[in-house]
Amino acid sequence: MHVGIKNILKKQPGIVFIIYASLASFLTYSCMYAFRKPFTAATYGEIHFLGVHLKIWLIFAQVLGYTVSKFIGIKFVSGINEKKRAISILLLIGIAELSLFFFAITPIPYKIIFLFFNGLPLGIIWGLVFSYLEGRRYTELLGAVLSASFIFSSGFVKTIGSGLMVYFHVGEFWMPFVTGLIFALPLVLFVWLLNQVPGPSAHDVSLRTKRVPMNNHARKVFFNKFAFVIVILTSAYILLTVFREMRDNYAAEIWASLGKGGNPEIFTLSEIPVGITVLVVMAMVSLIKNNQKALGTILFMVMIGFVVIGLSSLFFSYGKISGGAWVVLTGLGLYMGYVPFNALLFERMIAAFSMVSNIGFVMYIADSFGYLGSIMAFIVKNFFSPELSWIDFFVQSSYFLAVAGVVFTMAAIWWFRINLIKNKY
Repeated sequence: MHVGIKNILKKQPGIVFIIYASLASFLTYSCMYAFRKPFTAATYGEIHFLGVHLKIWLIFAQVLGYTVSKFIGIKFVSGINEKKRAISILLLIGIAELSLFFFAITPIPYKIIFLFFNGLPLGIIWGLVFSYLEGRRYTELLGAVLSASFIFSSGFVKTIGSGLMVYFHVGEFWMPFVTGLIFALPLVLFVWLLNQVPGPSAHDVSLRTKRVPMNNHARKVFFNKFAFVIVILTSAYILLTVFREMRDNYAAEIWASLGKGGNPEIFTLSEIPVGITVLVVMAMVSLIKNNQKALGTILFMVMIGFVVIGLSSLFFSYGKISGGAWVVLTGLGLYMGYVPFNALLFERMIAAFSMVSNIGFVMYIADSFGYLGSIMAFIVKNFFSPELSWIDFFVQSSYFLAVAGVVFTMAAIWWFRINLIKNKY
């Protein structure tokens, strides 16, 4: 049955494969969010530990675990055999759910420890899921749909978690575990469906270069070739990751500050237009067959995303747009920059330079330092500038983000242009 489904998919028209692979990957990764983000929908009242609010400790612990996971993923994801991907996804998410159970039953401050172990396995899931999609002529479209999952799903699972507390009176500490249970069986089904996706065809390989597991030597050769631009792109990605994590983890506080707290649906409704817009824009890149032109287009889109973040915050500061519009527009700019790093940019970079490798290695370099940057920003905000409101923090940081992001992106465009010409690609 397993081989039969793969053979059937190989013989189907492209649109059938796109729909199947997109839905399987989207639904799998959406389920992962049910084990990671629901706890942020709670505010945890006035509970403090060592003079710091409990939610700050919880977010810090989970992000720390997630960051460690990203560094592990540099080697683990880039080197994993395809036969072990599905079972690895289920085992890792199972560990995360078990951690949420202990989070629910243990007293404060030990709950903080289990949020670290909740985040520790989850950072690897993205790379495992995306490995089913890379190296194909449809990768941009597939990746855009997959990336829409973390735009939509983060809000959706927080809506579920908030709804469990508001309508079913589930306690704040049990809510994350119960939310995970709701998604457990769907997760098993969707991972099974994802594992039926056949590997890239010969035509895919001719267009996008063969994708293979990378050993230590292969990783060293790859990094030496792209060292400068990897540093530049990682710097830009750090900015986007910091902004995304802060915006995502403190969505409840942001909406409350805007006078729209206590509305579970707001988390999902505010992200739907962002997800749809980004999905359409990113999917259009798949129409560009030339890898070099596509790479330039993607970098230009990233730069526009930085500009949108800065301008929307400027307009909000001067009262030209509402708070709700500001949240949506900053989300649009954020994900116009963030999504390409997760779905498009490195895919086309590998194809443009014909490097036999995989996305996992370079993606997890960027991701690991991105989340390390998030930890640093988190510490600065919560331990050195606690009096600064979250809205003021986001507005002020968005100005720096916009300027620095444009500079980094332009530097990357310059490097690619010089090296593609020099190597006559």
